Amino acid sequence: MNFSWFIDLGHLAQTQNFSRAAALSHISQPAFSRRIQAIEDWVGAALVDRSRHPVTLTSAGEQMLEAGQQALARLEAERRQIREVQALPHQYMVTFGAQHSIGWRFYPAWLQAFERIFGPVMSRLRADDLPSCIHDLGEGKVDFVIAYSSAFAKGVEDRPGLESLVIGTDVLTPVCRPMSDGRPLFDLESGSIEIPFLRFGDTAPISWHLTQMLTQGALSRRLRTAYENSMSGALRIRAREGAGVAWLPKSLVSPDLDTGALVLIGNERWDVPLEIRLYRLREHSNKFTRSIWTYLSVRDPVALMPDT
Repeated sequence: MNFSWFIDLGHLAQTQNFSRAAALSHISQPAFSRRIQAIEDWVGAALVDRSRHPVTLTSAGEQMLEAGQQALARLEAERRQIREVQALPHQYMVTFGAQHSIGWRFYPAWLQAFERIFGPVMSRLRADDLPSCIHDLGEGKVDFVIAYSSAFAKGVEDRPGLESLVIGTDVLTPVCRPMSDGRPLFDLESGSIEIPFLRFGDTAPISWHLTQMLTQGALSRRLRTAYENSMSGALRIRAREGAGVAWLPKSLVSPDLDTGALVLIGNERWDVPLEIRLYRLREHSNKFTRSIWTYLSVRDPVALMPDT
């Protein structure tokens, strides 16, 4: 496995041409082709549709590219933070744990807004599934956990010493690919036609916020599972392909809504409003993390709401 392969794959997605992508990677076209073949061999699936001109990534290619770009961004952020800590060893490194769908867009925008008012903070993010984040909080491996909460489900179960406060909002909203005239490919509001459903797995905590809303109405009887994945990013890719309807955080899909790659479906009654909460355990706090908590507890969360 070579992380530079994802840079090559990104160049190919950008140019849709092997020769131009090879030039961006500063290697010959044969060498570039071998590197693309190497990542396909490693994944075990075709990532490039070579039958089309210009060439395009397959759905597996888009999924791997998005995962690879996230990994590269995470590695670069970790490298930068390590260098900053080495330069300023007296500063405490605050560690946040967050669900992947929060860590991808909301967290960096929120942190930037927070630091603009509070001041610079040495910090790092552990993006993981929620149970792992909560386990790390209990073990003292992270200082704070950022998670969703809604009227349908708590993001984190209560336990002694656990405290939370709201730092943002989001909404799980149904989206799908548009037709050529811009209208949604699927209709939630009328008829009895089955709708292909791109769903989170039952064990994915984000699905807990959806289950009650979907089972309360007749809509659940029309939804037919077409694809299941615990990762929002994977569902987002399948929705852009037209494979079905997915309920996704609006902050995550806002770029797709802006470009028209995805459209909203139905009306607001199908939305699930979410609170984004910051959690801590008092027993694992220190002077600096307590100052962050005190600062946030007296601030209006709207003042720190990132524009996602």
